[in-house]
Amino acid sequence: MDYKRILIGSKNLLIILLAAFLIKAFLIETSRVPTGSMEKTIRVGDFLFVNKFIYGSSSPRNIPYTDIKLPYFTLPSIREPEHYDIVVFEYPGDRDELHSKTIMNYVKRLIGMPGDTITIVNQVVYLNGKQAWIPPHIQYLKPYPIPKGVAAPYIFPKNSGWNEDNYGPLVVPKKGDVIHLTKDNIETYRTLINRDYGRYVVTVEGDKIFIDGKPADTYTIKQNYYFMMGDNRDDSADSRFWGFVPRANIEGEAFMVYWSWDPSVPFTNLFKLLDTVRWNRIGKIIH
Repeated sequence: MDYKRILIGSKNLLIILLAAFLIKAFLIETSRVPTGSMEKTIRVGDFLFVNKFIYGSSSPRNIPYTDIKLPYFTLPSIREPEHYDIVVFEYPGDRDELHSKTIMNYVKRLIGMPGDTITIVNQVVYLNGKQAWIPPHIQYLKPYPIPKGVAAPYIFPKNSGWNEDNYGPLVVPKKGDVIHLTKDNIETYRTLINRDYGRYVVTVEGDKIFIDGKPADTYTIKQNYYFMMGDNRDDSADSRFWGFVPRANIEGEAFMVYWSWDPSVPFTNLFKLLDTVRWNRIGKIIH
């Protein structure tokens, strides 16, 4: 047995595996699309390449295939997220949750930057008072928008009186902003503050706000936040429902479909698998 060749082969394999790990960890990630929230810009069954280094690569955030978080570090970004980027981010959790029960990545379009004012009038998005850019593959499923004044109890922020089709105005928090807290706006910031502390610390007694048991009439925003929406506006669980995405949760920008198959097409054996492949989507650049 040629132990020298085995040793060299093992060393080369280790180098290849290490290189693959570093590329996946810091440069290019892959992501699967399980829901139709971005149809038809991105379709269910698409597999995406995600540019991780553009927003600042990070070391692994959790043990793969588990919900066990890891301490991680982030490298400097090439640029910050911008309006209308298709962004991959770690889901921050439901509207009133301290954190998500499971670690999962979402893919949405970035609509609101820190400091922006978001308003939706009869399904039309306005950004700082001007109509926002309309994605080329935007779609609506409902024949008519939900009228203004019809409050949806599941909308963010709680008790806002808004619905997903008539929404806002809502200002996206910006790092360094000093917010004057009142009983009328506390639901916009309650979960944000609780997450900053890592526990439930916000309480309201009459007209007074308490943070960690102490009276508080202001709060300084600790990091930038973003407002995300799906292009499939009537079938997207997005910031209208669960709130802001903190900068720390943003992982990369989706930029290309490297594989795609139609999960709705049944197949009975391996040869039928080819019938499900969407060949025309492979290599498609998304924007």
